[in-house]
Amino acid sequence: MLVTNIVLGQQKGVFIVDSLNKVPVQFAIVKSGDLKFNQVADENGFVSLKQLLNSSDSISVSCVGFQTKSVLLSSLTFANKTAIIYLQQKVSSLSEVLINTNSNNKIFKTISDLDIHLRPINNSQDVLRMVPGLFIGQHAGGGKAEQIFLRGFDLDHGTDISISVDGMPVNMVSHAHGQGYADLHFVIPELIEGVNFNKGPYFAEKGNFTTAGFIEFKTKDYLEKNFVKIEGGQFSTFRGVVGVNLLKKTGDKRNQSLYFASEGSYSKGYFENPQDFNRFNGTLKYHGEINEINFLTASFTSFYSKWNASGQIPNRAVKEGVLGFYGAIDPNEGGETSRHNANIELLSNLNNGDSFRNQLFYSKYNFSLYSNFTFFKEDSINGDQIRQQESRDILGYNGIYKKEYFIGKFKTETKTGIQIRYDAIDNIELTRTKNRTIITKDLMLGDINELNAGIYYSQKIALTDKFDITGAFRFDYFNNRYNDKISNTALSSNSTILSPKLNFNYRVNEKVQFYFYNGRGFHSNDTRVAVQQNGKKVLPPANGTDLGGIFKIGNKMFLQTAIWYLWLDQEFIYVGDESVVEAGGQSQRFGIDISARYEISRNLYADLDLNIANSRALGVPENESYLPLAPKFTSVGGITYRKEKGWNGSLRYRHIADRPANNTNTVLAKGYFLVDATLNYSTKKWEAGISIQNMLNTKWKETQFYTESRLQNEASPVSEIHFTPGTPFFARFSLKFFL
Repeated sequence: MLVTNIVLGQQKGVFIVDSLNKVPVQFAIVKSGDLKFNQVADENGFVSLKQLLNSSDSISVSCVGFQTKSVLLSSLTFANKTAIIYLQQKVSSLSEVLINTNSNNKIFKTISDLDIHLRPINNSQDVLRMVPGLFIGQHAGGGKAEQIFLRGFDLDHGTDISISVDGMPVNMVSHAHGQGYADLHFVIPELIEGVNFNKGPYFAEKGNFTTAGFIEFKTKDYLEKNFVKIEGGQFSTFRGVVGVNLLKKTGDKRNQSLYFASEGSYSKGYFENPQDFNRFNGTLKYHGEINEINFLTASFTSFYSKWNASGQIPNRAVKEGVLGFYGAIDPNEGGETSRHNANIELLSNLNNGDSFRNQLFYSKYNFSLYSNFTFFKEDSINGDQIRQQESRDILGYNGIYKKEYFIGKFKTETKTGIQIRYDAIDNIELTRTKNRTIITKDLMLGDINELNAGIYYSQKIALTDKFDITGAFRFDYFNNRYNDKISNTALSSNSTILSPKLNFNYRVNEKVQFYFYNGRGFHSNDTRVAVQQNGKKVLPPANGTDLGGIFKIGNKMFLQTAIWYLWLDQEFIYVGDESVVEAGGQSQRFGIDISARYEISRNLYADLDLNIANSRALGVPENESYLPLAPKFTSVGGITYRKEKGWNGSLRYRHIADRPANNTNTVLAKGYFLVDATLNYSTKKWEAGISIQNMLNTKWKETQFYTESRLQNEASPVSEIHFTPGTPFFARFSLKFFL
């Protein structure tokens, strides 16, 4: 028998709205007094009341950054079957934040909400560092995507982590520089509304590259205020950002928005060989209520970047005085890239309480990178500089239907989805060059067409108010085609993979939750590898398990812990002399994650992340089983002072321990400990601040590789650590005006 004892007859739902700016409060939590009703607002601040029982006479509304509010249902005024509930802004207090288990893939939601409300975001790199345990490294100038480390992985530029912005994938399949290449520099940091992330392959809506985890960035649908921001700092660093609302504020809630934002930046850089890094971003975004059930979001973004790079240099060159710590061997490294995106989404909140989301996206992408990893090892006269280049069009569709209902007395949620992505890549190449202009050898040149179609089904059943189970599966199909223009041959392959998931959540109360997640994910291989393997290990699976808990200790502390295990059927291995990632063998990883957030006193907060991982290759002798560059121990933490107006600041550290640089652990990549600081003063109309990276001026190596190379005066190649130096003491000032 279906439960039909529903709220208030025909009332549809409520909108949660910021009382100051009249913009929707996204992802607010709405609960009934008996906790049998527990829903999260969508990006329009809307919560359906379909499943609120007649026995409920009140609801509470909470969201990080706002005062919690209790509302009598009888006090609400419904117009067109909806009512508005206003929340007042305030600096978050952990005493008001409770654990919520409603959303399947947001077990880190409380942690991420607290971080993004309390921590300053100064640049694109800070965006990725919002994920506990995630480290990044830049090793070819500011315009190249960062190298990523997480959960015992050297993820290169994105081999095993899925990254998206507003539902649009960032990772590039079959990329000229490396599989999964994820360049986030087209995101303007000031436009970030929220970060949703998780670790492991446990969520059906997440497909390719979701083995170590996923990160979703959500940009603002509304600008609260117009703003202009200017920045300047050491090493001839300059940046300007502007954001402008193009529609007037109207009504008791803003149901339409159109804004434009633009960013321009330049830095000479701290290297002896000037970086001359330029970046330009533009965003035009519309979000609006089309009618009572349909909401449209459309955005156009444009990004261009150009830079020089000092590249990786060998330890011996610095030790012998051939060049300085910030020097370069090949002064002609660097690159140029652009990405232009069109993204449109229609969200339909149907009259029966279901929701249907449809999204189309298109990207035009160009990339050109000049690198030299081995110097004169392959070509003793012209040198080993390589050019990696491509031009790409991406077209995709995401569709998801969500339905919440009762089966007997059991509350349940069904999600079904379709995802399609097609990449057409022209003239993807690997070429040996000299001084960027002279081609000395063609190594690889061709066209790629890659289609990935995925479907998924997820079923969540709440057996009690405290215990729920989610079972899901995902099916992916790939068609890979490669036209080799050097050998004048064309090859293709088809492959499929089924990925089941099974997750358990048990909430003891609003202060304690346990979870046990299990699932299979995968990362795809480069098309040029896939077509040669004829479908074998083209989509190697990854099987993972997480056992964890979320605890609110007292009123002022949050603690999240997890013990995890991940097995991969195929590892990716970085090959320095070709700057490519090749397929390796099986591997396993296990470890412990710990995240803590503590409110020391009013407006003063502390945070700490500890991550321990053991990563080994399988099927090889024990003394040869180390995974190069896999982090073993990382830690991030700091203190933050946060007020609505007046002084704000933070003092933070990041530490990564020594880790193996080769498979025998006989060569180490040295770790580092850095301290960063920010200080801001805010008023209603302006904000001024200073940020300092590497406050202690530590000399550190940001990225390191164990590579064989030969300098021009050497008789034979030498294998040793090659590195890119990290940022020295770097102060940057900013001034922001609200208009």
